[in-house]
Amino acid sequence: MSASSPSTQSIPQIVKTLCPYCGVGCGLEVVETTNQPTVKFPDRFKVRGDRTHPSSQGMVCVKGATIAESIQKDRLLHPMMRDRLDDEFRQVSWDEALNEIVNRMQQVIATKGADALCMYGSGQFQTEDYYTAQKLFKGCLGTNNFDANSRLCMSSAVSGYAKSFGSDGPPCCYEDLDITDCLFAIGTNTAECHPIIFNRFRKHHKKNSHVKLIVVDPRRTQTAAVADLHLAIQPGTDIDLLNGIAHLLLKWEKCDREFIEKHTTGFAEFAEITQLYTPEFVARRCGIDVNDLELAAKYWAESSRVLSIWSMGVNQSTQGTAKVQCIINLHLLTAQIGKAGSGPFSLTGQPNAMGGREAGGLAHLLPGYRFVANPQHRAELETFWGLPDGQISSQVGRTAWDIIRGLEADEVDFLWVAATNPVVSFPDLVRTKAALKRSPFTVYQDAYYPIETSAFAHVLLPATQWSEKTGTMTNSERCVTLCQAFQPPLGEARDDWSIFAEVGRRLGFADKFNFQSSADVHSEFVQITRDRPCDMTGISHAKLAEIGVMQWQASDQNPEQDQVHNKRLYTDLQFHTPDLKARFGAYHSKGVFEIPDEQYPFILTTGRLYGHWHTQTRTGRIDKIRQMHPNPFVEIHPKDANKFGINNGDLVEVRSRRGSSKFPALVTEAISRGVLFVPMHWGALWADNAEANALTHSEADPDSKQPELKACAVAIALASSLYQN
Repeated sequence: MSASSPSTQSIPQIVKTLCPYCGVGCGLEVVETTNQPTVKFPDRFKVRGDRTHPSSQGMVCVKGATIAESIQKDRLLHPMMRDRLDDEFRQVSWDEALNEIVNRMQQVIATKGADALCMYGSGQFQTEDYYTAQKLFKGCLGTNNFDANSRLCMSSAVSGYAKSFGSDGPPCCYEDLDITDCLFAIGTNTAECHPIIFNRFRKHHKKNSHVKLIVVDPRRTQTAAVADLHLAIQPGTDIDLLNGIAHLLLKWEKCDREFIEKHTTGFAEFAEITQLYTPEFVARRCGIDVNDLELAAKYWAESSRVLSIWSMGVNQSTQGTAKVQCIINLHLLTAQIGKAGSGPFSLTGQPNAMGGREAGGLAHLLPGYRFVANPQHRAELETFWGLPDGQISSQVGRTAWDIIRGLEADEVDFLWVAATNPVVSFPDLVRTKAALKRSPFTVYQDAYYPIETSAFAHVLLPATQWSEKTGTMTNSERCVTLCQAFQPPLGEARDDWSIFAEVGRRLGFADKFNFQSSADVHSEFVQITRDRPCDMTGISHAKLAEIGVMQWQASDQNPEQDQVHNKRLYTDLQFHTPDLKARFGAYHSKGVFEIPDEQYPFILTTGRLYGHWHTQTRTGRIDKIRQMHPNPFVEIHPKDANKFGINNGDLVEVRSRRGSSKFPALVTEAISRGVLFVPMHWGALWADNAEANALTHSEADPDSKQPELKACAVAIALASSLYQN
């Protein structure tokens, strides 16, 4: 089945859609400047912010503003195949490619079973893509071996919310940024990575002198530069800091005892642990001044509405889940949840990572905020999908790094990667690449070619992307937006969901994939969310097209909610736990997994830049952004640079126990001593030997299975003094 094409319809003068980059979920309007078909995209269309979109209110960053420039560059237009990785690709028909995929899958199932099949997907999927893949793998094939790049991005937030509240789901909304008294930003460079919502807060911050911004980050980022208080803690000491703030709040009796008694459990154990985190101990561990620690606690204590935000700096840790729960602890301690302007708010990295969570797009999840390990949840899905009892496996599937281990152990015989680029984004790239080379059969499905991961594929499938496919995405504040197609697919590209559905039909499950459009897929998916925490039964493609953005919860039993935005969760202080109470989490800090020593004396941390996004699949093909960020770099403090004879612009080799990369030095006091920073965007296509993740390790949080991409021990050496910016 080919993807439905909008080419048979007249192109609207203005199309409302969504930016396909980060999880902010900015509304865009695409305006047709001419209806002459000879005028090529992007000259034919102008992209601007949608003033009616409640999340972004017409604002747009450089990535959204320039998105049109990448649409037709380096596109994968036809299915391609090869027998071995050292062969050249040859163009084939869709039938030939799909037949080969189906035959391989059937062979693997017959010889090793379905657990030798794996799919690795993406937060760039639309929800319809995610859902169809879950139905195919977890339902029809009976393996939970579907994971996505949310594992590297948001899985610690998922795990932390579930442990504290009994369910995933950010309880806050962007309106809270407009009315909070204190924004506590930890592990997030919001000004660069989520600029639109940061701009929204800054307007509020500038107008109200009583509003405070606390930023916790080892770097003096653009976010930290405008903070009322910047806590430049050492990497890995987040829990020390959070427990230290809790210690002071308890000491000062700035906690809500009535709320704690009525609506929480686990307080006694939490309070006992925080007694050990005295101001002097915490200041020494974090490398900050005691007065600054006390000031942070004072700001929290004196604010009636505290909003915390975090992202990869918290999640990408061997204690990511614990850090999330420690943030939530402070909100439970002071009853800062379920009311306007307050609450713990994770900022999503990928444009539809939230939609993926709703659709069950991680190896331990099932659609509708269900869990693989829950027998009732499995039974509900089996009934809904018309599958035999026990068809859905009770075994949690392979996570992202488990797929690598499976390839190394010859336990994975079929790997399907779609809409993501693990050859740049995975940790320990030397090991990752070696494992991918062992794969007996890899399918890579994407819109662009070449991409670093395509070098490891046997089959390439051309997928549609933004502008060519219609579907829904959910942003960080649970707002669902319809992203409408406004031009036909390039070449033979097909929608991701339609590719998954066609493979399902060819595998013998035709009755399970009788979808004619993405609207059909969405209509089935929302029914599976009925009476779940993420109830979306009141949302449809037609309704979204009619009234715009809708936020869940949105039940078809409560149609009056259709146009309610900025809705918060837990306003009734009833949580998704058996006793309806939230859980305190009691944790000691373990620091970073890989401790610096004489051989590797620095801690390396990684992150994103304002203009680029992820692995440059799109932004690397946009001239304005390449000019804005032309080269990778390593930030180093002047005293550290002086010790090693490094000047600004010198080429520096950074080595870890796993690999090495080279970067021009950016000597700056914006980085803490003993810490280095490298942006993660550059893979082999965009720079020579400048991969941040050639250095990082694969050790992960035991609950979320999210790797600690934010900290590893490294050494540095002057590689050359010839390179100049």
